[in-house]
Amino acid sequence: MTADPAQLNHPDRATRLAAAVQVGQALKRGELKRELSDEVNCHVHTMYSFSPYYPAMAAWKAIEAKLLAVGIIDHDSVSGCEEMLDAGASLGIASTAGFEMRATFAGTRVAGRKLNNPDSVDIGYIAIHGLPRRAFGEAKAFLAPMFAARNRRNRAMVAKLNTLLAPLGIPALDFERDVMAISQAAVQGSITERHLCCALASRLMAVSGGGDKLLTLLRGPLGIEVPAKLAPLLTDAANPHRIYDLLGVLKSSFLDRIFIQPDGDECIPVTQAVEFGNRVGAIPVYAYLGDVGESPTGDKKAELFEDSFLEPLVEEVVRLGFKGITYMPPRNTKAQLARLQALCRQHKLFEISGVDINSSRQAFTCPIILDPQFRHLVDATWALFAHERLAQHDPALALFSAANPLAGRSLDERVAAYAEIGRNIDPWRPDDVAHLVPR
Repeated sequence: MTADPAQLNHPDRATRLAAAVQVGQALKRGELKRELSDEVNCHVHTMYSFSPYYPAMAAWKAIEAKLLAVGIIDHDSVSGCEEMLDAGASLGIASTAGFEMRATFAGTRVAGRKLNNPDSVDIGYIAIHGLPRRAFGEAKAFLAPMFAARNRRNRAMVAKLNTLLAPLGIPALDFERDVMAISQAAVQGSITERHLCCALASRLMAVSGGGDKLLTLLRGPLGIEVPAKLAPLLTDAANPHRIYDLLGVLKSSFLDRIFIQPDGDECIPVTQAVEFGNRVGAIPVYAYLGDVGESPTGDKKAELFEDSFLEPLVEEVVRLGFKGITYMPPRNTKAQLARLQALCRQHKLFEISGVDINSSRQAFTCPIILDPQFRHLVDATWALFAHERLAQHDPALALFSAANPLAGRSLDERVAAYAEIGRNIDPWRPDDVAHLVPR
């Protein structure tokens, strides 16, 4: 069989994984070339939340981008985690797994504030990184009630959207046909607000016929402000990213008209989420957003978030049992992140970085991570990779386990030791770690 990287994005999972084996063999034979940089990305979304890429293709895109390691983090879903790990091993790239979710901070010391979520007060994004493979099934069961609650809200938002479309003569969206069909909900892949915006974007392009008529529809009946720099992209039929560009406009300038706040079934208390992550040997982390100026992805308005109360927030993060903080260097200023990094060092919090990939327009690369201010995040990625594989081999070897042989050492020393182990794990045989167990 000829190695065909395009098959890594085939709708059938078995076909994707078979393609990963073939492509990996072609890499080993030198028929396909791989170049390496020192970059990593631990926060890649896939089609199991919202992305153009299945996990196998995401792993390949990481290889094309010369990354050393790639990590899957989908919203409210672990359904793509096994594929990412299996494809990563077949392709010879270090891979990590986890999920992102929203939780309520009501009742904590930072209650009543807008944290890192543009849509809600009290509700914050967190990530459960470093999820050992043995915990995937338990994580799927943990997320199942939230999956169901989110889809109840999604249906209600589609119904609310249709009440706005009807007076404009725009055909209604059908939740199953237009929204679920572009998701992986059948296998507990999440349906996010981006799916709703994507379905609406497709409908608006079909109704308007595209071009200037699309802009007229957006700016006229829908009353949506289209940034001048995006207008030519939306009218260009040859723009391969047009659906994602339009989606971004709708998410930033229209979504609030149909948005319904999630309830307690969908966004559980943050204490429960952190307890789950710690119990299964993963690494629960708070996801720092920081005050936003111009959004790199074009789907967030300029807005203030955690920076005005960052010190008490980090103190509360520690008290709640989080083990670290994740952030995205391209989203913030160096001054913002220097302040955050100082607080992480002060409170002995693990730092993880990655850039969330939601669009075909986004690059997997993150050159800023090679800046001296962020180089330690590469070591953190190797430590994360080692943590997952060692915790799978023996739960006591999880990086933050009290039974870890290195538990008496400082966080910096443990991260350095695990980073060295991670670099010595063969990415083609990542579960072969018995000879690397720390003593």
